[in-house]
Amino acid sequence: MSDPIIDAARIRGRLPYEPITQRPKLKLPDGKRVAVWTIVNVENWSPAGAMPRAVLSPPMGQPLLPDIPNWAWHEYGMRVGFWRFLETLSSRGLKASFAVNGTALSVYEPACRAALDAGWDFVGHGYIQRPMHKVEDQKQSIIDTVEAIRAFTGKAPRGWESPGLTETEDTLDLLAEAGIEYVCDWCLDDQPVTMQTRSGPIVSVPYSVEINDVVITAVQGHRSDEIYLRGVDQFDRLYQEGADNARVMAISIHPYLTGAPHRIKYLEMLYDHILSHPDVALMTGSEILDWYKTETA
Repeated sequence: MSDPIIDAARIRGRLPYEPITQRPKLKLPDGKRVAVWTIVNVENWSPAGAMPRAVLSPPMGQPLLPDIPNWAWHEYGMRVGFWRFLETLSSRGLKASFAVNGTALSVYEPACRAALDAGWDFVGHGYIQRPMHKVEDQKQSIIDTVEAIRAFTGKAPRGWESPGLTETEDTLDLLAEAGIEYVCDWCLDDQPVTMQTRSGPIVSVPYSVEINDVVITAVQGHRSDEIYLRGVDQFDRLYQEGADNARVMAISIHPYLTGAPHRIKYLEMLYDHILSHPDVALMTGSEILDWYKTETA
């Protein structure tokens, strides 16, 4: 089977190249410099399949199913780590954006109910944890995710984060047609930007593959304190630049990674560093979207 032909011009055509130094400046409400948002990712990994990420390599390099050690690594996050996130955020008066698989709403119902009760902003994260390229019917999967969140929360999600940030050439069009207003997959700016689809505009809200514990912990294998060290440096620079032109900082976390006992204090330290600064707006993805749309109306 030959590889698909990718239309690079169509991908670049989603949005014009516009340097941050050459566009109209954005101002956050009340003179804030930086909008900081947190994305808590909750995913349904089946013990019957290979794990998307592993902490323990298979014996003698031979993958075995069920992969109990690595499935249990993830499951620990939902049994324990998620609740550390909830306490860390709630005790500081913070709300997260909750990127959740449609099927996770029933598998992890108590955790999802706690996120709803805490007023978190639900974001579609695929129906199951699978790359969009491997989904047999993308349109139906997106609809199923939207409807699952609507049934659980009483309203459809406004935002979307594809599993693994994966998209095909058609994903943005299908998301816009399903009523999604913003996406997290395009990690290409420190400000929201407007992209084009066949049914109208959709907004890319700044997401992160840098302040993201999958990259920091599961891919790069850094020490437990890296999310704090890197996060402080990221925030400090954006805070400096935001005095002239508003910036957005994303913190992307997963319960099985940063929710571990030896990492959670570094997330707490990062939030305390951020909160020690004036002129910071702690927002959700939907709040950033509304601000941006008002600024650019």
